[in-house]
Amino acid sequence: MTIQTLKNKNLILFQSISGSRSFGLATENSDTDIRGVYYLPKEDFFGLNYIPQISNETNDISYYEIGRFVELLQKNNPNILEIMASPEDCIQHTNPLMDLLKPEDFLSKLCKDTFAGYAISQIKKAKGLNKKILNPIDKERKSILDFCYILENNGSTPLKKWLHEFPSSRGVSEGRGGLIQEKCGLVSIDNTKGMFALFYDESRDLGYKGIIQNEEANQVSVSSVPKGEQSLAFMFCNLDAYSTYCKDYREYWKWVSERNEDRYNVNQNHGQNYDSKNMMHTIRLLQSCEHIFKTGSLEIRVENRDELLDIKAGNWSYDNVMKKAEQLIKSIEYHHSKSTLPEFPDVEKTTRLLVEIRNSLYSN
Repeated sequence: MTIQTLKNKNLILFQSISGSRSFGLATENSDTDIRGVYYLPKEDFFGLNYIPQISNETNDISYYEIGRFVELLQKNNPNILEIMASPEDCIQHTNPLMDLLKPEDFLSKLCKDTFAGYAISQIKKAKGLNKKILNPIDKERKSILDFCYILENNGSTPLKKWLHEFPSSRGVSEGRGGLIQEKCGLVSIDNTKGMFALFYDESRDLGYKGIIQNEEANQVSVSSVPKGEQSLAFMFCNLDAYSTYCKDYREYWKWVSERNEDRYNVNQNHGQNYDSKNMMHTIRLLQSCEHIFKTGSLEIRVENRDELLDIKAGNWSYDNVMKKAEQLIKSIEYHHSKSTLPEFPDVEKTTRLLVEIRNSLYSN
């Protein structure tokens, strides 16, 4: 089943221009997104060939089977409610049966979770992006040795620096190159976390395991040290900091590999350290949610086009965008508490409407 099949067999029940053009936020470079609703031929719907959604390769054209459409409306899915609320000048085709589905039968207090909840998740994502842009992580991965420290002189010295600068006057003659981590032996100190006594075996006759087995090791090694051996120092391994670094490293370089380079370059050019297009839509979504609880209706055509496009252009600082988002969230909380909308959509009623639509479609 393809989009062309839907058209050829007259299976489309509703079709509308969506996205930035329906929001009133289109610019000369905006794509034209299409969303719609279809029904399946009787033999497919009653048989084993149920298809809930059909899209093109780029997902800028998508159609939902009428049952899937109603199911998502019952869940107050923002994208689907916005299709139902398409402005008249965006609607390209509608079957009279679609008039049975009215926004007032679906809008509920659940929108706080679906609209504002999603927007808040995007704000958290924006904060994470801000952190990634401001704190890039070197491609060369650190090892656990970079999180180990020698305790000395009422303070601490990075292990690598200490090994490199260890003086021969301390009784170990490895030369100017300092000590070698592979010749070290560690013994855990009782009743402490991450603390070790460090020993050194220049001849390697004692079989010390070294501080780490290899550069990819995620913990230090401990060795069996004969009685009577004297430790050179006490070492602290900050394993918690290393674990945090490994998580941040994976997330950062995953983000680099998956990011949209064009959008990233735009964000770099305006220098505001957030995804300005994404935050524009986040603010728009919060405004839609606020409107729902203020008026009991959904209006997707924005009244502050210039302000939102200003955010998209990166003319707002990160802090100011976050401040506006926080103000909208507070307003949503207040109006949600005063709203007369039902807690949830009437599932029984809206399911009966779906049955009525399908009876009409399949009665012939």
